[in-house]
Amino acid sequence: MRVPVTSRRSLRRRALAARVLWNGAELLVTLGVVLMLLVVHQLWWTNRQAREGAERKVQALEREWEGSRHTGVGGGDPPDAGGGSSAPGSSSGSSGSSGGGGSSRSGQRPGSPASSTTPVQQPRWDQAYAILTIPRLGLRVPVAEGISKPNVLNKGYVGHYPDTAQPGQAGNFAVAGHRNTHGEPFRYINRLREGDRIEVETRTAGYMYVVDRTLPQTAPRDGGVIREVPRSLVHPRYGYSDPGYYLTLTTCTPEYTSKYRLVVWGKLASMRPR
Repeated sequence: MRVPVTSRRSLRRRALAARVLWNGAELLVTLGVVLMLLVVHQLWWTNRQAREGAERKVQALEREWEGSRHTGVGGGDPPDAGGGSSAPGSSSGSSGSSGGGGSSRSGQRPGSPASSTTPVQQPRWDQAYAILTIPRLGLRVPVAEGISKPNVLNKGYVGHYPDTAQPGQAGNFAVAGHRNTHGEPFRYINRLREGDRIEVETRTAGYMYVVDRTLPQTAPRDGGVIREVPRSLVHPRYGYSDPGYYLTLTTCTPEYTSKYRLVVWGKLASMRPR
């Protein structure tokens, strides 16, 4: 009967293979843990930080406006910036019948001289100067000037597209917000339906818009959706033909990608002085 003999060379090879396998397994486990931590940071920590910061900013704006009323200090709304043609937000992310143009709570038509405030100053770049509320989504979030990721969107704010109209002004008040991570304020705007209310408050007035139409998907380069009279350049059957008082929300779609843009349009229905 033969007795198997294992050479020292064979043993060394087996030991080397075992070490390689062990080190490879350790590396894979380490990479897995790092990736898991990155996912937790993006999907949980950035949301928590941004939401808390946005909530504090909303409270600060409300305190500031309340103090202004008590002290009589002015500082009205930013002026109308007219229409713009920027793309729907490479850094952001944005139903039905014609529901705008009705009577305001004071009995005036939106946009008439008696129903709009007199603007006195332009908001500074990245300044939070308004509050956007969507009751259906339980959303209440600051609106800041510009769509910078680090200074606006990643803070959980909604960003106002430069060169588009300001709240309550003739034209298109167009804003962008993240759909995922960093507070994701616009994550569920796909759930908005015709007739849903969207409220925008500034230091001097509150404006109520009514959701009118939705463009489920368009290209990021489709700047027509935020023009003064919004109409998609990629899908021309979506949009408007007549001047008015519009609100545009834009965000990325599908979720967790930035391949396309989702757009929701509303029309101004009423305003009230603060």
